[in-house]
Amino acid sequence: MDTADSPLTYRDATDADVDALVALIESAYRGDASRAGWTTEADILEGQRTDPQGVLEVVKAPDSRLLTVERDGRIVACCQLEHREAHAYFGMFAVSPALQGAGLGKAIIAEAERQARATWGVTEMHMTVISVREDLIAWYERRGYRRTGETTPFPYGDERFGIPQRDDLRFELLVKPLCVTRRGGH
Repeated sequence: MDTADSPLTYRDATDADVDALVALIESAYRGDASRAGWTTEADILEGQRTDPQGVLEVVKAPDSRLLTVERDGRIVACCQLEHREAHAYFGMFAVSPALQGAGLGKAIIAEAERQARATWGVTEMHMTVISVREDLIAWYERRGYRRTGETTPFPYGDERFGIPQRDDLRFELLVKPLCVTRRGGH
């Protein structure tokens, strides 16, 4: 039985998880199903958010992990962690729309930050968010991320990222300093 207080378990994704992860990511961001949660991009982007090849590339990439989050044996969330020198990149974050708004995202991002610090000793987490997603950016700001004002263009014309419904989309870099704890003088 799936209960809201069942513990979350974290593991790295495998090839066998790809289809379930694509379905999860799509459900959190695209189409009518995504409207059940607050992370939907259905009003600004149509088409796909990712595809099996894109997810598999993250699973297989060196210095990259696709953290898979399960509750009661079911995949309920995921996020990408990628080691990039002194920082980690956080991406491909998705929580099942039916479970959004219950604190899962907050717990998962905290665990992702903890794992990035523990695994790679990084001092910052970076992410990019579509700049018009003010509600989502505000949520990340409440988690300690800050807007940098640094933007990169949205890949218009590349339908692997979706079909834009407006012409003012770009990605903004958000950054959070991570405290690296040292134990026993190591």
